Formats: sequence, C-alpha cells, structure tokens
Amino acid sequence: MQKQNGNDYKIKLNNIFFAYRNRNVLENVNLLIEKGEFASIVGPNGGGKTTLIKLILGLIKPDKGSIQVFGKSPKKARQQIGYMPQYAHLDMDFPASVMDVVLMGRLKNSNLWFSKKDRLEALNAIDELGMITYAKTGFNKLSGGQKQRVLIARALCNSPDILLLDEPTANVDHQTEENLFSTLKNLNSKMTILLVSHDLGFVSKYVKSVICVNRQVVIHPTTLMNGAIIKDIYNGDLKMVRHDHRCSKEGHNHG
Repeated sequence: MQKQNGNDYKIKLNNIFFAYRNRNVLENVNLLIEKGEFASIVGPNGGGKTTLIKLILGLIKPDKGSIQVFGKSPKKARQQIGYMPQYAHLDMDFPASVMDVVLMGRLKNSNLWFSKKDRLEALNAIDELGMITYAKTGFNKLSGGQKQRVLIARALCNSPDILLLDEPTANVDHQTEENLFSTLKNLNSKMTILLVSHDLGFVSKYVKSVICVNRQVVIHPTTLMNGAIIKDIYNGDLKMVRHDHRCSKEGHNHG
C-alpha cells in the first residue's frame, strides 16, 4: 500500500494521540492513505473509529502529533472532503425535500443562499446516486436505503477528492447494502473513500484495505485478512466474531 513518492499520499497522520475524558482513545497512530484508496475502518465499539474520522475532518484536534490532508491542515482541506455522519445521529423526520437535503452539502459558513451552480451540482449528485426522480420528494417519505443514497449525494455535491462515511449501511437490508457498495465502488474510480463498518466479512468483498482501529491502527490488504490477524489486532480480547462478522469488546463506549 505504501509508495516512495510522498505526493501519492492524500492523508497523513503522524504519531497521533487523543484522549477523551482522561481515557486514551487513540495512541501513537501513524496512517498513510493514498490517492484512490477504498478502505474500511473496523474495530470494537470504543476503539476509536469515529474519533479517527473526526480527526481527519478537523472536527477535533489531536493531543499530540500532526495531521495533513492534501498537504494542509484538516480544517483548511475540509472543502475537499465529503462527509456522511452516522445515520443514527440524524433527524430523519424533518420536513425537507431530497433537493433541500442535498443542497445542505453546498453550505459554506453561514451563507444560506444557493446559486444556480449549487443547484446544478446538487442535481448531478442526486442523479449519480440514482435518486433524480425523487428530487422533489419529502426526505421523510423515503425508505432507509433511499435516505442513505440521499445522504451520500449530500456528501458528494461539492465534488470532493475524499469521501468519508460513518457506517453508511447501518439499518438497511442486505440487498440495499449490496447496491450501496456497488455505487461506492464506481465512485472510487474518481475519489478516495474511507468508511466505517461493523461488517468486516461483507465489506471485504469491495474494499482494497482494512484499517483496524483499537486505540492503535493497523492496515491490512483485504486479501490477507483472517481470523488469526483479527485476534492479533484485538490483542486477544475479542469477545466474539459471529457469522455476520460483527465484533464487540467490553469496556468502551466512545469512538
């Protein structure tokens, strides 16, 4: 995964430490993400997955270490990043159309006025996610899978170079999950994609690499992932790996 040319790296984390309420969430994290990567971020609850995403976005700052995105600070690079937060953290019942929701991705600072270009980019993103016939439909009238597509379109409407998704297939059925990942695979031809997922077995069919987060970070090509490696990543403290590939660990609630 790692090349000699430093210009190939779009995200660089160097010796990152982050604590939350006096508990270490991430320790000595070093991570290099190349242009065109398609990787899944996995790990136990509280292992630091969402924290890692927020650090890359510049929503929080590390206690120690440095982060560069496109050679800039995460905050300065944010306009080049599309972000889809966790489905469960959003109000799915607010009265807005699909177009309204996607346009939110074009908001800059406190400017609530949208230009013709903003609307065109929003329509293009909606169309790319196969939702153009629903552009005027109320968001709260959509199915779970359709809502996920709209939220991905919102993240895409700034034409980002990097797409970050926090559990994009939570609360959707298997077929919807397959369809969404097929769409993401196509999008990967023109952007770098990192996504948080609990279903290692499923995402391994699509992603190139797995970023395993459990306070520290280890990257593996999906072709090399096996039970022994997973147990090693979790320091032997993996509570279970069920047939649906979900994993959990006691004692952590943040991340």
